[in-house]
Amino acid sequence: QVQLVESGGGLVQAGGSLRLSCAASGRTFSSYGMGWFRQAPGKEREFVAAISWSGAPTYYIDSVKGRFTISRDNAKNTVYLQMNSLKPEDTAVYYCAANRRGRAFSTYGLYDYWGQGTQVTVSS
Repeated sequence: QVQLVESGGGLVQAGGSLRLSCAASGRTFSSYGMGWFRQAPGKEREFVAAISWSGAPTYYIDSVKGRFTISRDNAKNTVYLQMNSLKPEDTAVYYCAANRRGRAFSTYGLYDYWGQGTQVTVSS
């Protein structure tokens, strides 16, 4: 069993930056593929970014390419999402997820473990 705890969310003005962190419990973090998803009010949860167990490859939804960067530190059991040039449409609850296959999946249903989420609000 893996427990995931997100942090780093908050309120930021458009154009600003935030770095989300997801700390994982357990000894097998380095073998998991990790992803970030988000859910805005009234909308379905959507894929944002993913990273394989080794750190490559990484994948992003088109709307965040060039602005967001996913990375991981296996020694710290942590995955990060650096978010720059934030826009009001990035406002959502951001969730961290882990899959046992070690892959950088973009599909919600392929992830085995989920965090509780952290709120990101971008004001215009």
